[in-house]
This record gives sequence, structure tokens and C-alpha cells, in this order.
Amino acid sequence: MDSCFFCQHILEHDFAFENDLAVARYDDFPVNQGHLEVIPKRHVKDWWETTPEERIAIFDLLDQAKEILDQKYHPDGYNIGMNLGVDAGQSIMHLHVHLIPRYHGDVPNPRGGVRGILPSKQNY
Repeated sequence: MDSCFFCQHILEHDFAFENDLAVARYDDFPVNQGHLEVIPKRHVKDWWETTPEERIAIFDLLDQAKEILDQKYHPDGYNIGMNLGVDAGQSIMHLHVHLIPRYHGDVPNPRGGVRGILPSKQNY
């Protein structure tokens, strides 16, 4: 799909590393140093459109990315997330899985992690 942001990056080989079914690239607007996105090569909107083989390929790249980021940046933790649907914050309608390194002190209180998308639900 020529109009898809991620399909264009895949066509232009603008990514850090890949396997047969997915690519990993550094996020253009990183939340933290080392923030990567893992993206299936096939244009699919969300997780539920992926094949079992694509899911394995995505998880394999997440594992590879973690090893690279551990060596390069030495983060203290990670968040892995997907925004699936406009109301969940998805702005590009091509599945992408965020791998966000976390560092001690990057926020005052990290408790609740991804629950922070709804601040009133973050601390429980």
C-alpha cells in the first residue's frame, strides 16, 4: 500500500533489522532512548489480522530487539504495547508493536506501567 507510512518504510528498506515476515525500526518519535517498533511486512491493521507465523516472527524480533537494546542502552525495564483501533490511540492503521526501554527515574512513579493510559487507573 503506497499510502501506508509503514509499508513505505518497508519498501525503502528503512528499518534496523528484519526476518522473513516482519521488520524492526527505531520509532521516529521515541518515548525513551532505544524505542523500537516491530511491524509485520504484510499490511494488516491489527493483531487479530495476523497469521500464527507472523505472530511468531514479531515475537522473534522483539526478543532480538531486547538483546540489542540491553547491550546498547542497558535499560532497567521494558514496556511492550500495541494501540489497536483509533479509540485505543492507533494513528497508523498498520499493526506495529512498541518496545519501549524504561530507565530508573524516567518517570516519578512507574507503578501501573501501561495502565497509565488511564491515569486514574494507574495506581491500584
